[in-house]
Amino acid sequence: MVRAFPTIRRRLVEIPAGLAEVPPLLARILAARGMSGAEELDLSLNRLPHPRQFGGLEQAVALLLQARREHWRVCVVGDYDADGATATAVMVKGLQQLGFVRPDYLVPDRFEYGYGLSPAIVDLARERYQPYLLITVDNGIASIDGVAAARAAGLRVLITDHHLPGDTLPDADAILNPRLCDEGFPAANLAGVGVAFYVLMALQSALELRGRVVDLLDLVALGTVADVVVLDGANRILVEQGLRRLRAGQGSPGVRALLRVAGRDPARVVAADLGFAAGPRLNAAGRLSDMSHGIECLLAESDAEAERHAQELDTINRERRGIEQGMREAAMAEVARLTGPTPPALCLHGDDWHEGVVGILASRVKEALNRPVIAFAPARQQGLLKGSGRSIPGLHLRDVLDAVATGHPGLLQKFGGHAMAAGLTLERRHLAEFTSAFQAAVAAQADEDVFLDVIDTDGELGELDITLANAELLSHRFPWGQGFPPPRFDGVFEVLNHRVVGERHLKLTLGLPAAGAAVDGIFFNAPVADLPTRIQRVEGVYRLEVNEFRGQRNPQLLFEYLQVV
Repeated sequence: MVRAFPTIRRRLVEIPAGLAEVPPLLARILAARGMSGAEELDLSLNRLPHPRQFGGLEQAVALLLQARREHWRVCVVGDYDADGATATAVMVKGLQQLGFVRPDYLVPDRFEYGYGLSPAIVDLARERYQPYLLITVDNGIASIDGVAAARAAGLRVLITDHHLPGDTLPDADAILNPRLCDEGFPAANLAGVGVAFYVLMALQSALELRGRVVDLLDLVALGTVADVVVLDGANRILVEQGLRRLRAGQGSPGVRALLRVAGRDPARVVAADLGFAAGPRLNAAGRLSDMSHGIECLLAESDAEAERHAQELDTINRERRGIEQGMREAAMAEVARLTGPTPPALCLHGDDWHEGVVGILASRVKEALNRPVIAFAPARQQGLLKGSGRSIPGLHLRDVLDAVATGHPGLLQKFGGHAMAAGLTLERRHLAEFTSAFQAAVAAQADEDVFLDVIDTDGELGELDITLANAELLSHRFPWGQGFPPPRFDGVFEVLNHRVVGERHLKLTLGLPAAGAAVDGIFFNAPVADLPTRIQRVEGVYRLEVNEFRGQRNPQLLFEYLQVV
């Protein structure tokens, strides 16, 4: 039942006149992603949608101006993922830069308190910090009871969030959420850290200060990429500006340290390094330990302090990988026992699985099967399960869970999330009932072709185009990510040499006869036991990337799918 080689669908469109000045290879790729004009190539900050277009921002700024003027004690309430951690660091640092006494911060322990501003978190904040103003980042839009508890205790509340609101909004002093804006606001896909940055930009403008919060853009870039939000025009600008600061030797010591412990050079950082190197190490703290470890890394003011925190996070991430490997083996063994056609969705459960790692597990199984997957682990509260799900393009996971909750009242204790990722809590005894309801809801909402194993590519890449210059161009000209996928190509190649490295990765030397050259290729996690002894030709889907080894930089084909032909 493991995913086979997919059907290839090429994104080939006519290049619009507005991209005529762009190198032809890049123009072809951008046109396939909907770009049509030269103005979209400009990723400067002055092209960000202006804060005045963000509904609710005036009330938020007025509240913060009063807090600054009257010296209110402030506590930032964050979330335990990378978006929440970066948003917390951005808000703490930004307010301090804009004249506030350094705010306190609090991130709920996911295992004890769960997600969001709950009455228990309000009590904890009051006990520890005695704040007068609570500012949520990356959470709060569904915290009806928590905001009510804060207001009853005489606290003021500012909510900054980007999650979908429910039918009822909390009774906060101000709420800032792009999902509440009119459709005309062109930055509807901001991550939580992006919303926090917009608050600070508007506050800086109101204070008639210049150029301070831009120092936080590397944190904004990290949180935006790690949260896998759609890289629309606004998010591409935020990410690109953060990357440029890092490449220029600027940015926070914490982000630079996270990149270095992952073996990435900040001077050559790309968006994928934030998503696959820095982000997982930051997330590991919230998955297995306490996200305050990650936030302290981001708040570090010296390289030495940041390095200590980053090394600690790297150690936690190694532990996370070991736990994940055992869970993945158990999950795939469970999948292998399934008979008949692949169901429209899967629910997997392990009595010894770790609650903080089930999201990664769901993602891995989803990638292997091209099906939405929810993985469950026992919660700390007896009799409950915590589930984390990942979806596939064309299927909105939170909407599916909403349909289940509507059709089966009382089945879910709570749920929330996005199109591609969501979480939920239910009673262990209801797992079978939920699995059936979830699969039925997926089948009802899925289009006929959503489960077809099709992968989009940018067509074949001519042998003369497989160069280091093009690999550099495609890596660094734009930040690629969710909704703006990195360039991938397909082709058939002659194999000059091949070997297995690291026990499960296939290293290839591929001939380019038209160019009179050869190029290296790598296919990670290859089914090495099923490979023939001699391989003469392969067909694959790949990305053209730069491989740096012992000071030498060369083009390399990084295969996402590969089969012997």
